Amino acid sequence: MNTDLLKRLCEMPGVPGHEERVRDLIISEIEGLFDHIETDPMGSLLCRRDAKKKGAPKIMLLCHMDEIGFLVSHIDKSGFLYLQPVGGFDPRNLFSRRVLVCTDQGDFKGVMNPGGKPVHISAPEDRKKVPEIGEFFVDLGMGKAAKDIVKIGDYVVMDEPFLEMGDKFVSKALDNRIACWLGIEAIKALGKKGRGAEIHVAFTCQEEVGLRGARTAAYAIKPDIGLGIDVTLACDTPGIPEKDATTHQGKGFGLHVRDSSFIADKALVADIEALAIKKKIPYQRTMLAAGGQDGAAAQQAAAGARAVGIVVGTRYIHTVTEMVAKDDLQAALDILVAYLAEF
Repeated sequence: MNTDLLKRLCEMPGVPGHEERVRDLIISEIEGLFDHIETDPMGSLLCRRDAKKKGAPKIMLLCHMDEIGFLVSHIDKSGFLYLQPVGGFDPRNLFSRRVLVCTDQGDFKGVMNPGGKPVHISAPEDRKKVPEIGEFFVDLGMGKAAKDIVKIGDYVVMDEPFLEMGDKFVSKALDNRIACWLGIEAIKALGKKGRGAEIHVAFTCQEEVGLRGARTAAYAIKPDIGLGIDVTLACDTPGIPEKDATTHQGKGFGLHVRDSSFIADKALVADIEALAIKKKIPYQRTMLAAGGQDGAAAQQAAAGARAVGIVVGTRYIHTVTEMVAKDDLQAALDILVAYLAEF
């Protein structure tokens, strides 16, 4: 397992609309894997592997590059930065965080905290309040000089290292650098197989703010089959009812049947399920009551496509402690390679 690549992908900053560093890293890793590579006007990286014959089915893997983060919306007279989120955050996870502020002049480490009194001088009722996201600010430790470096629209990501913990990986941005890793490693592992289909791997932008890059990419490609590659919830942890677990870590890749953005093609779900059973690849069916993923964009583009999700159950999603099981990630890779090799 190419852990080094996953680490570099996860630690690379790139929020919606600012995915260029992630895209450049991917480009450096895919030399010789595809017959055509281009960056579309939205910023998605579109990679095509040609089929042996014309008229072959088009299979599209959608792997979004962006991570949740913030854009700087205000810099006050003292140099404190205020932010607007790009992606979904729970404010309870934002207290006392180290962040990276990415500017034209370089990256600068900072700390994020909400406004208000520290514990030594706050009242008990003060400590019960969960601040709104707009109450958090970033301190770069440089005072008023920050106004000469940071611009409105510069972006901010969490600054945490990738960790290998037993049989798990832990990092910020596993959502969705896992998919970028899978898109690269699946084509590497496929080798000369699968040339009966025209395979497109789209490393898409701005998924976290509404599947935006996937919509334009899918409309341009017009796939016959769309595979949305992403993470999903693994709420197999204390305090959550069994019916809400979604997936259990260690039980295989997620065969994603439904969320609020799409309902997977029934026959495609059955085909991949049968292949997983045949190849003895562990899997679990998964559904979400809310949320969406890029597979929906492929399904709804132009005249439409058959679509399904291939996902990896992730604990503590949209935090700096996102956690996946190595075996589940391997199962997702195995099913992608097995499915593409069928053509």
